[in-house]
Amino acid sequence: MLVFDVRERLDAPPEIAWEHLVDWENAHRWMPGVESLHAEGDSGVGTRLVFVTRGKERTSTITGFEPGRTVALESKQGSVAATYRYTIEPSASAGSEIRLSVALDVRGPLRLIAPVIKHAIRKSDQDQLTRFREWLEQRA
Repeated sequence: MLVFDVRERLDAPPEIAWEHLVDWENAHRWMPGVESLHAEGDSGVGTRLVFVTRGKERTSTITGFEPGRTVALESKQGSVAATYRYTIEPSASAGSEIRLSVALDVRGPLRLIAPVIKHAIRKSDQDQLTRFREWLEQRA
């Protein structure tokens, strides 16, 4: 179930945007609710990302990876799985465009509250790309 799909125009070229997107040690600067994040190894399919949110350690796994273009992260909490797919493309003008698509899979009894979970994710993460753009602009 698609939760949301957003895009943001970036002044940075795709290669610079990508470099900052997969800079996991600094992801907490633009990912709402994330206090810290680090990768267990080089980025690629199967790499685990360990992050802290609300004082609790969680994990995410890179499930899709096309260097310079796309990275997909899947997080599971019990019977809820969320996939965050980031895609960077050159813009028609200078710079680039970043896209975030978030999908949710809820199984078992929690399916009854899937709309509530979907709303909470949308509310929490919909401005993620705006925060990423602002952080990127501060780095320029």
